[in-house]
Amino acid sequence: MPLTSDEIERYARHIVLRDVGGPGQNKLKAARVLVVGAGGLGSPVIQYLAAAGIGTLGIVDDDTVSLSNLQRQVLHRTPDLGRPKIASAAEAIAALNPHVAVEGHGWRITAENARELVASYDIVADGSDNFDTRYAVSDACFKAGRPLVTGALGPFDASLTTIRAHETGRDGRPNPTYRCLFPEAPPAGAVPTCAEAGVLGALAGTVGAMMAMEVIREIVGFGEGLVGRLLLVDALSLRFETLSYGWDPTNPLSGTSDPA
Repeated sequence: MPLTSDEIERYARHIVLRDVGGPGQNKLKAARVLVVGAGGLGSPVIQYLAAAGIGTLGIVDDDTVSLSNLQRQVLHRTPDLGRPKIASAAEAIAALNPHVAVEGHGWRITAENARELVASYDIVADGSDNFDTRYAVSDACFKAGRPLVTGALGPFDASLTTIRAHETGRDGRPNPTYRCLFPEAPPAGAVPTCAEAGVLGALAGTVGAMMAMEVIREIVGFGEGLVGRLLLVDALSLRFETLSYGWDPTNPLSGTSDPA
């Protein structure tokens, strides 16, 4: 479906970009993106993807808005306290860009329900805060053949990478899975929760915006993405570092010892 005159004006700064243009903006309009979590990372991801003109945004979150969320979860407002986050998010998206369709999923994503949900979208952005969800989402993306942009927050640090584990790299080897990067979750209690350790609110905004940028880049197809590269952010010294990682043949999804 071609862009309307209102959309052409709204997305004018994208359309004049040589690497986006009208064709790229139409790709964004046609895209279906699933965002896992409408919290610290999910809030800026959702805002920037909606502003960019993603045609359909799916949001999966089973939580309600609490006062302690508002320090970093900028999608929600004080009047939203007690409301389901998917309801608050849908209202915020409608106010920002009425051209975006919203699909809310008000339940917790698990290994049992992730694959069917993921398969109905083109790409997934995971801003969840626990390894069980990250493994469920990344495994489902591999099985459904969907790219995944995944981020994680610490108190003053964060990480970001893109997974296209269902494809092979230029060297002919399989692209790494999330389980190649993190074979096992840390022991229970080894990583303090956000409530225990805290988190810098602006860091969530920074990394969430970068996740949205990576999703947009993956859809439109410009530049060099983060497949096989883990971006590390240190907010204390404002340093960025990128580490390379590769396919592990012992991983349980695409490994040679137990192929999927």
